[in-house]
Amino acid sequence: MITSRQQLVPIALGAIFLSILSGTVGYWIAQPRSEPRSASASAGAPQRKPLYWYDPMVPSQHFDKPGKSPFMDMQLVPKYADEGDGSHAVEVNPNIVQNLGLRIASVERGTFSQKLDAVGSLVFNQRHIAIVQSRTNGFVSRTYDRAPGDIIKRDAPIVDLLVPEWAGAQAEFLAVVRSGDAALIEAARQRLLLLGMPSELIARIEATRQQHTIVTIVSPIPGAIDSLEVREGMTVSGGATLAKINGLDPVWLEAAIPESQSAAIAPGQTVQVNMVAYPGETFGGQVTEVLPEANVDTRAVRVRVELPNPHLRLRPGMFARIRLDIGDTTPSLWVPTEAVIYTGTRHLVIVAADENRFEPTEVQIGPEAAGRTVVLSGLKEADKVVASGEFLIDSEASLRGVLARLNSEGPQEEASMPMDRRKSRSQP
Repeated sequence: MITSRQQLVPIALGAIFLSILSGTVGYWIAQPRSEPRSASASAGAPQRKPLYWYDPMVPSQHFDKPGKSPFMDMQLVPKYADEGDGSHAVEVNPNIVQNLGLRIASVERGTFSQKLDAVGSLVFNQRHIAIVQSRTNGFVSRTYDRAPGDIIKRDAPIVDLLVPEWAGAQAEFLAVVRSGDAALIEAARQRLLLLGMPSELIARIEATRQQHTIVTIVSPIPGAIDSLEVREGMTVSGGATLAKINGLDPVWLEAAIPESQSAAIAPGQTVQVNMVAYPGETFGGQVTEVLPEANVDTRAVRVRVELPNPHLRLRPGMFARIRLDIGDTTPSLWVPTEAVIYTGTRHLVIVAADENRFEPTEVQIGPEAAGRTVVLSGLKEADKVVASGEFLIDSEASLRGVLARLNSEGPQEEASMPMDRRKSRSQP
């Protein structure tokens, strides 16, 4: 037993010694090999020197040393010379672009034709109104069975007035006429005119050599009787209004135009009018006036259109639909309306730089019609823009902070705003 135990002790001590020796040798072998590898790696990778440091949210501000941003609670980021030209473009995997079927459209230049539809109603032509008055005192002897709303022709009789004070003046005039003195006849004629006697009645008295104390007052224009203030047997005084007549040819059409589109309308423009009363017919008119006051409740501007009405088919109060061509004859750039992204403070489009590089670009837009939007600045002819599926690029740009850098002068939350809240189309 003693002999066996004595033999185990040297064996154990030898095992411990070999373990220590192998660990030491392994460390010695590994130590010189790791130092050259590290040195060679350091020698093979030259030290990158930043050009400057910047805040990703305010990339236009440069700093010459690292530290904390004075604008945001974040560290400044180094900018190296080999990081590219600093453009706002993002790259999307070509397979993703192909699978989602992004549609690319070209920026085109051409005449932008825009149709404006509006509704309105017919009203009386306020420049074509006749006020019929009595020129002297008299009595109403006949009214010709007229009533407000009646449509009458020009020179249609309205009322007969008996004027007693004309009897003496007409007798003197007939006496002068029989004398044959031309100067006296002319003087007597002027006196009758001053008494309010119509020149037609004076000529009839001179031709028939008889007195006419009843004068028939007629309508000076064709139209509808708006008011009739006389009844048979009434006494009227000089200057009293007997009737008011509204002309019916031409009539006015007053339409409400959205305030945002009123600047494109000017007097002289032609208008196509469709009446509910006459389906299938189109009436032509012309804009005569853009009224100077807008409705504060509806934010609409009234436009006055003049319509010929020779057959009196158009009656005030009728409902009408109008169409105006407010297109600009000057060629302009335009893109599909669906390509425009509205951020709340500005408008963006996604420009396709090449097959898989896309860049959000701010644009100034003009009018929109028929699915096209005029671009005033920010693009040039033949540029390519994403017309459908731009939500993918927009999301990618938002994740990478591209839109945040693009909107560095605007609200920062725009970069993370959902696409469906930023996409907006102009109303026609």
